[in-house]
Amino acid sequence: MPSSLALLLVLIFIAFLFRRDLREKPNVTGALWIPVLWLLIICSRAVSQWLALAGFQVGGVSIEEGSPVDAAGYFALILAGSLILIKRRVGLGEIIRNNRLLAVFIIYCFVSILWSDFPFIAFKRWIKSLGPPIMTLVLLTEPDPEEAFIRLMKRCAYVLVPASILLIKYFPVWGRAYNFWNGASSNVGVTTDKNELGFDCLIFGFFFAWYLLQVRQREHGKPRRNELLLCVGFLTMIFWLLKMAHSSSSLGSLLVGIAVTLFLGLRFVNKRRLGIYITVGIVLILFAQFAFGIFGAGVEMLGKDPTLTGRTDLWKILVPWKINPIFGTGFESFWLGERSAKLAQIYWWHPNEAHNGYLETYLNLGLIGLALMLALFFSAFCRGRKMLMDNFEFARFSLGFLAAFIFYNWTEAAFKSLHPLILIFLITFMKYPRPQAVLLEKFTGEFSADEKLLSGNMPSIHFNPHTHGN
Repeated sequence: MPSSLALLLVLIFIAFLFRRDLREKPNVTGALWIPVLWLLIICSRAVSQWLALAGFQVGGVSIEEGSPVDAAGYFALILAGSLILIKRRVGLGEIIRNNRLLAVFIIYCFVSILWSDFPFIAFKRWIKSLGPPIMTLVLLTEPDPEEAFIRLMKRCAYVLVPASILLIKYFPVWGRAYNFWNGASSNVGVTTDKNELGFDCLIFGFFFAWYLLQVRQREHGKPRRNELLLCVGFLTMIFWLLKMAHSSSSLGSLLVGIAVTLFLGLRFVNKRRLGIYITVGIVLILFAQFAFGIFGAGVEMLGKDPTLTGRTDLWKILVPWKINPIFGTGFESFWLGERSAKLAQIYWWHPNEAHNGYLETYLNLGLIGLALMLALFFSAFCRGRKMLMDNFEFARFSLGFLAAFIFYNWTEAAFKSLHPLILIFLITFMKYPRPQAVLLEKFTGEFSADEKLLSGNMPSIHFNPHTHGN
């Protein structure tokens, strides 16, 4: 098929999906496009990179400083999201009260700028780190947060998945990347690296697998059939992209997340004993590793060598690196300056991350930051376990994604401000009480302006994507 015809067909397909989306008249506002744009950018290429592909001259790009164009783009989205939250009268105090641990972590990241060797760069990166929580709050303050979440994921997938297939198959000059040092090629799609394409597949593959379980429970009819076809079609495309990307970390994490989600749906599973199941599972895994060496076998099954493509060798150098073990080197500051130059001399592939989220956090924020990170994971688990009783469907999405996120961070550094997995984690973790009047207004539309103003003191409701329907 000629590339021009393939491009036309993909554009028609994307236009059809968005037309279908809008014709369903979802109960979301235009503000949702701000998180959609944010996720589209961090799941693909930076604004400056897209402009460069389009033939525009984009200057001023450096590894440490980044691009002024990208900085302006991120800042514009953060500013737009902030203005939306101000217009919706979202109070900072209320956010902090409901997310104390997250607030402590963000404040600690800000304070760590003080001991960074590059405080101005660290400060700019900290500003960008406010993007994910702001985008999450924009979604959570939508009239129907559960529908907004599903529309966010669908709209991004409508663009990223078919566009990646198009670039890989018909525009390889953009859809494939070549290693600067050895010339090895890899499929990257709309991203710039095969691991980035991999985590795109992890995010949307897990979403459509979970969403498929929701659709199967609906009443039989044409809407249900169409949604099933949509899920199966996108899952097929996503697994094809995973195969082309050869991203073992993403594939393994996706399988872990889906396995947890399916396990929680089994009838014999006692939701109140989830902690016991996890403890037994950990003990069995440790025993199997000690007795049979299942870790090495699993690595081979995923197509990795025993060093995890050089990761273990890198970890041996980074773990004993002389830094302040308590406070680290400062917010996202380790891979700057002399440290980066020294590691570039040791490794021909010039690493710019630890390829381990826990080690990466330790290097930047020390043991305090690592402890806060693990506390956030534990808090997310506790919240998900509580939701199993009254909000089961979203609870198992949260717990399944948390398992995948924890597993993924073992071989990739995903606990970073602009990583898309952070945004999905915050959507499952952050709490913002929804006023009861918003729910009632959704069905009646009879509230006056005074009643809406007073609704802020009414009880909150739960975020329950299971109520969504097309």
